[in-house]
Amino acid sequence: MASPSDRIPLRLFLIRANLMHVHILGICGTFMGGLALLARAEGHKVTGSDANVYPPMSTQLEEQGIELIQGFDPSQLGKNEDDAPDLVVVGNAMSRGNPCVEAVLNRGLKYTSGPQFLAEHILPNRWVLAVSGTHGKTSTSSMLAWILEECGYEPGFLIGGVPQNFGVSARLGNSPFFVVEADEYDSAFFDKRSKFVHYQPRTLVINNLEFDHADIFDDLKAIQRQFNHVIRTVPGQGKIIWPKDSEAVQQVIEMGCWSEQETYTKSQSRGPKAIEQQAPAQGWSTQLIADDGHKFELFFNGDSQGILDWSLIGQHNVENATMAIAAALHVGVQPEVAIEALTKFSPPKRRMELIGTVNGIEVYDDFAHHPTAIATTLQGTRAKVGEGKITIILEPRSNTMKSGVHKDTLADSMKLADEAYLYQADNIGWDVKAAMEKAELPVTVLYQIDEIIDAVASKAKSGDTIIVMSNGGFGGLHQKLLAKLST
Repeated sequence: MASPSDRIPLRLFLIRANLMHVHILGICGTFMGGLALLARAEGHKVTGSDANVYPPMSTQLEEQGIELIQGFDPSQLGKNEDDAPDLVVVGNAMSRGNPCVEAVLNRGLKYTSGPQFLAEHILPNRWVLAVSGTHGKTSTSSMLAWILEECGYEPGFLIGGVPQNFGVSARLGNSPFFVVEADEYDSAFFDKRSKFVHYQPRTLVINNLEFDHADIFDDLKAIQRQFNHVIRTVPGQGKIIWPKDSEAVQQVIEMGCWSEQETYTKSQSRGPKAIEQQAPAQGWSTQLIADDGHKFELFFNGDSQGILDWSLIGQHNVENATMAIAAALHVGVQPEVAIEALTKFSPPKRRMELIGTVNGIEVYDDFAHHPTAIATTLQGTRAKVGEGKITIILEPRSNTMKSGVHKDTLADSMKLADEAYLYQADNIGWDVKAAMEKAELPVTVLYQIDEIIDAVASKAKSGDTIIVMSNGGFGGLHQKLLAKLST
């Protein structure tokens, strides 16, 4: 295995000049919270504010000693130039009309976006490994960072979640290598480019590509243009790793690609016993040994690289692992070593995280908020539990979900569950109950979180699996449900 110094001169990045007071608006977002940790590790004084704070990010920031201010009263920006922050980092959830945003503009304070801060203060001279795509970014980037960590690379990283192997969502690291979850969402109200355009990766993973973020993109083509932009920033000696089965990604590559490429072909299943198989595809491919994905064989250009037997399940995690292993190889980690590292991998928080078992009932927290993510999560769970009962509780919370873009495909995505409960919040602009009329499973739509908890708890029995799906705090439903099940 090549050492980091064989590929790029080893440097330390902990000494920074021009230390500042950095104030972050929207600090409890997963990206901005991680950025706060990096800025603090550089030696900057870091403060920040947000509303609707919920774990795990709020907990992580408090544990790291970063001052959190509730709300956006302009007084947090100081009374004059002497006590104002040196730099205000504006999260992409902030918009014109926000009291702090208006104060920053009116007073002429220096400000920037989160991605721009990362590009200017953290990423210079780094070998950036960026993980992009509609689904699996957090899991894949967590796997990649863990592989590099286990192999002694001591990478820096910024991940849109909290990897349990590290306990934090971001750190500077002690080498040139930096893993970043590369989101296609916009950078700030004043910079509508996707975040990842700022990162200039040398290694770029594109997991998959579907229409999402309907609040900022008109259609899939608009998202593909942004992916084309980031591909244009990858050097010729860099590498782009992408799924050969994705027509949407293929179309982006055909817009122009000037870098080395490696592709991945989705798994075939060969059952519990090896049978005569088709010739493995060129590039990366896999064959499932266990249908739930907890055991599979990895191939590169037709040659077996080893068998991964791990704790995760689902075809989506097989794909995530393959992408992470491929990216790690680009910086010198051999696949068999990466496979061994992943046997010790724990998924990030809120990615099918078992949060409690009460009276034989397992309750999971999952971030899935897109029909494809819901379907793949249920596919892996069904393969694991067999005929066991699966109940899902879903909050359609993302901007795309609330707009109704996925209302016609949502019911079908849940069909592998036995029962579903959906929350119709006041800010959802479509009739959830009407959209579920043709669902292939019983679906109950309720308007109060406590009603959902009571309904689920009254029917739950030992051996059941309950999955709570939301990209937010869901009004504390998770812990309330566990408490109700205990009574």
